[in-house]
Amino acid sequence: MGAFKEPHGGELKELYLPADKVEAAKEAAGDYPSWDLTERQLCDIELLLNGAFSPLEGFLNKDDYDSVVETMRLKSGVLWPIPITLDVTEEFAADLKQGDHIALRDLEGVILATLEVGDIWTPDLDVEAKGVYGTTDVAHPAVNYLKHIGNTVYVGGKLTGIERPTHYDFKHLRDGPGEVRDRFQKLGWRKVVAFQTRNPMHRAHQELTLRAARDVEANLLIHPVVGMTKPGDVDHFTRVRCYEQLLHRYPEQTTMLSLLPLAMRMGGPREAMWHAIIRKNYGCTHLIVGRDHAGPGKDSKGEDFYGPYDAQELLTEHGDELDITMVPFQLMVYAENRAQYIPIDEKTDDDKVLNISGTELRRRLQEGLEIPEWFSFPDVVTELRRTHPPRHKQGFTVFFTGLSGSGKSTIANALMVKLMEMGGRPVSLLDGDIVRKNLSSELGFSKEHRDLNIRRIGYVASEITKNGGIAICAPIAPYAATRRAVRESIAAVGGFVEIHVSTSVEVCEQRDRKGLYALARAGKIKEFTGISDPYEVPENAEMVIDTVDITPDLAAHRILVKLESMGFIR
Repeated sequence: MGAFKEPHGGELKELYLPADKVEAAKEAAGDYPSWDLTERQLCDIELLLNGAFSPLEGFLNKDDYDSVVETMRLKSGVLWPIPITLDVTEEFAADLKQGDHIALRDLEGVILATLEVGDIWTPDLDVEAKGVYGTTDVAHPAVNYLKHIGNTVYVGGKLTGIERPTHYDFKHLRDGPGEVRDRFQKLGWRKVVAFQTRNPMHRAHQELTLRAARDVEANLLIHPVVGMTKPGDVDHFTRVRCYEQLLHRYPEQTTMLSLLPLAMRMGGPREAMWHAIIRKNYGCTHLIVGRDHAGPGKDSKGEDFYGPYDAQELLTEHGDELDITMVPFQLMVYAENRAQYIPIDEKTDDDKVLNISGTELRRRLQEGLEIPEWFSFPDVVTELRRTHPPRHKQGFTVFFTGLSGSGKSTIANALMVKLMEMGGRPVSLLDGDIVRKNLSSELGFSKEHRDLNIRRIGYVASEITKNGGIAICAPIAPYAATRRAVRESIAAVGGFVEIHVSTSVEVCEQRDRKGLYALARAGKIKEFTGISDPYEVPENAEMVIDTVDITPDLAAHRILVKLESMGFIR
């Protein structure tokens, strides 16, 4: 398999059965209890089965899990920084015992693998968050996943691969470690530097990768992540088309593009080590590690989770043991007077430096502004504009949240009429009561059912937004984690504007036309928001409205002004 670089742990652990044993395994697995893999689990299992996560042979058992969380090592002593776990519900775990087998299925019900159950346990998620990511702040995407998205019970055990996950996109670019190693061997590439990215590549990235390959006298593997990345990132379809536009700009036969179906945790230094191990398993000898590698952004206090060069320092500390060479790079900036890109540490006082941040790039795309050729190649910009039109041409969602009786529905109706009067895009109203009647009639009012109702609203709104329409949502939506999940799903495909209707519970109770507050006070309605169940006030809503001192018509007008200022309407 092109053994130029020994895999981590000494052996590439490909876990698929031989072809002649697959049918018998499928037949046996049909009688096993089934677990439908989540999006993150689908990414993890693909890289477990194809050997990218070598030396792992399955989801971690408890002793390995504890060791990884505490020491960044498996119990055997081998470096491994990120716990790879199978999280399941309490209900599913209740019927499992050690030695059982589970059929692991994709979203279509296809059995991808079986798991021989080892350990079953309930982890301390705060300990995991603090140990692995250095924080319990849910502003960190991985911590938010642990606390609000993932399941509460872990199941460890060995995997047996039955069928490879199906991908219908970019099939020619989806090679596993063994296949990439074979290609390296056929091409005679003995030194390969990998470039990890989850963003489109522009001129600075091209210059960086060219320099890195030249400095270490290696070939280049552009190895972007096409699994789960950071909420708000450019979709992988657009990004891959951008990467393909770049390939011909590298010297012939020096550069290869391959896709990595990784579910990133945005775990900073630990994640950088993980990326290094994965690329080592793919046969790479070097990995480019830049400033704030796999950084998740700001914490709840507006401060960086990790230092800018923490990742580089951690990989340097373990460099000999990792056996893959880090190529450190600082920020690349354009020196206008030199008409070329330079590392920022090479800048002199005479240099006039130009740079466009990711935020500025998004603003220019949203507003249809020029993106200069010194920053990006025209064909890359064309691809970005195809899927990221100016804001006034995008779909968007206006998401109202507030107590029952706060005035959400009234304002939402007024806003809907005003937007329909303006024309240009279809407008859909997803009022809480209407959705309850037509989409969630079987649901009760438990926390779980209310969460499910909001997620359904969010899903419908995301589809409307994705297809260029306007969705107006007016549920109570009392829980911050659920609102965040809805925001992230919609922001990935268009605009999202949260409106907190902040009318006090006292005023809402006075308006109580349906008598709901009275029933709640009498204990006849359980878990009623604002009385017997909390309402978590939004901290970062785009707009706050108190209906005590404003009419619905004026409130809707103010929202229109806000939408105009944000570029969604003209």
